[in-house]
Amino acid sequence: MKLFLRDQLALMLFMLIQLVVVTAVFWLDGYKDMVIASYALLLGLCVFIAFLAYRYLTHRRFYTLLSSRQAGLEESIQQLESAPLPAALGELLQLQYRHYQKQIIEGERKQQNHLTFMNQWVHQMKTPLSVLELMLSEEADERNNSMREETDRIRKGLDMVLYVARLETFEQDFQVEKIQLRELANEVILENRRLFIRSFVYPDMQMEENLVVETDGKWLRFIIQQLIANAINYSAGSGAKITISGYRSERSVILEVKDCGVGIPASDLSRIFNAFFTGENGRAFKESTGMGLYIVRTVLDKMNHEIEVESKVGAGSGTTIRIIFPFAAVQSVDHHTK
Repeated sequence: MKLFLRDQLALMLFMLIQLVVVTAVFWLDGYKDMVIASYALLLGLCVFIAFLAYRYLTHRRFYTLLSSRQAGLEESIQQLESAPLPAALGELLQLQYRHYQKQIIEGERKQQNHLTFMNQWVHQMKTPLSVLELMLSEEADERNNSMREETDRIRKGLDMVLYVARLETFEQDFQVEKIQLRELANEVILENRRLFIRSFVYPDMQMEENLVVETDGKWLRFIIQQLIANAINYSAGSGAKITISGYRSERSVILEVKDCGVGIPASDLSRIFNAFFTGENGRAFKESTGMGLYIVRTVLDKMNHEIEVESKVGAGSGTTIRIIFPFAAVQSVDHHTK
């Protein structure tokens, strides 16, 4: 009703002004019978009110629909009256709705085709890459070592592409299981042993025994891999340690990766989880894609885990990143007692 009154306000003002003007014309012309004039005004108002009532009744659902802001378009269209204006609006909305539905379906089909192509391409590239790595492992010389470094970069790049593609279908590829943090962290460290050696940094495991969390093991492996790789890259050549620790804090389990690298500028800290953001360090070290921490944050949010970052700029200051598994400490204790 409020929307209807606001919509008809200009018409009501126009009608009142028109009645006043007509009455004033008769009055100035010498017609002084106020009883007849009042009767004419009242009759005109009654006719106008009847018109407004008829219009409201024929457009009531139309104004109610506009006021309610319902999300379901098809249901909303079905509620419109057969009056000319609501009917025309319903036809227009239906045409636009069908058009946008076709666009959405076409967009989803293209996106799915793109993801399928990317997944197939990555898997196809991994086969010749594995062959190259096997050939390089047969001979140990300086040239092969350099080539192995490059194949490692290629493999990590392919894995990054694969994980970015999997973000779109995260719910379909998500499986919760109990994960031993120390065991998984050790596996990731072993996978990066060549990177540790050639970067002259060393892992320092300070993980409590029997820490168990419920999460997706594959995604957690990627997260730890990404955090350790970043710590190595930004500490390369320092000869320092990268500390991988895990401990209980109240009812949570915390996984911590700490390096003694260059640190993150304070101006970049609030943006390091943005997609494609590389910051000062990324531009200086040349190898940052700006996607690693974005994927880490996105996956942790989806898994209801938390992440914290502390960092100071300067050689040896370093960065500390914590992954927090809420309400996991009780589960890890129970597992330990068993």
